[in-house]
Amino acid sequence: MITKDGKCYRVQGPVTMVNATSILVESAKLFDHEALVVDLSEVEEVDSSAVSLMLQWIREARQRNQSLVFTHLPKNLISLATLYGVQDIIPQG
Repeated sequence: MITKDGKCYRVQGPVTMVNATSILVESAKLFDHEALVVDLSEVEEVDSSAVSLMLQWIREARQRNQSLVFTHLPKNLISLATLYGVQDIIPQG
């Protein structure tokens, strides 16, 4: 689930293969600012699909000329991004 507070979008609950597609669909309706901040502090569980979802958001933001920053990445998500060698392309704020 994603909640919106101004330009900040808070992702809540698990981000796994079970719900990654529905989160992507939900985000398409919400991400409507030029400068996006995605807060991941309330993400409870992740798997590799969370990294894929973040990379998709980065691609879409670039296509729309939007800035995108992720905040409060859970340690396990940082570990996965590091494992896959993509930690340097994930903008963090």
